[in-house]
Amino acid sequence: MHPAAQALVAELHQEASASRRVLERVPEAHLGWRPHPRSMTLGQLAQHVAALPGAISRMAAADGLDAAGVDFEPQPAESSAALLATHDAAIAEAAEFLSGLSEESAVAPWRLTVGEREVFTVPRLGLMRMLAFNHLYHHRGQLLVYLRLLDVPVPVVYGRSADEDPFAALAAAG
Repeated sequence: MHPAAQALVAELHQEASASRRVLERVPEAHLGWRPHPRSMTLGQLAQHVAALPGAISRMAAADGLDAAGVDFEPQPAESSAALLATHDAAIAEAAEFLSGLSEESAVAPWRLTVGEREVFTVPRLGLMRMLAFNHLYHHRGQLLVYLRLLDVPVPVVYGRSADEDPFAALAAAG
């Protein structure tokens, strides 16, 4: 396995627990809610966050994607249980994909086009970093804002949140 792929697998597993904590807070009763008419619904955004690592891994397995005619509209989550199952499967799929990359395939060019027009070409690992990781973190942050707007306690992602302080228990014990 390419060393960078190995590092991404470790990051994937570390971040998966934070993403799962966020997804566990998504209230099933509000899956159709959206903060603005142009925003995704809570269910669409949560499903997007849950499915991203696996979806991008499937895309990255090919040499590229012609986005002409591709529907990028996220599907809504069916339920809280389905959302968590999707997340767990997507993490497993992405870990398997990354673990299976050879030195050669990890750095092979991956190309996004719209018809004959090239949007970008990046190494396959670059695609994974950009879309399966950075893109995921962006949308996970949006999901945290949705939770705050719905008055759902925001879980810890890094450090503490306004609703949870993992260091308080350590300080009290010390």
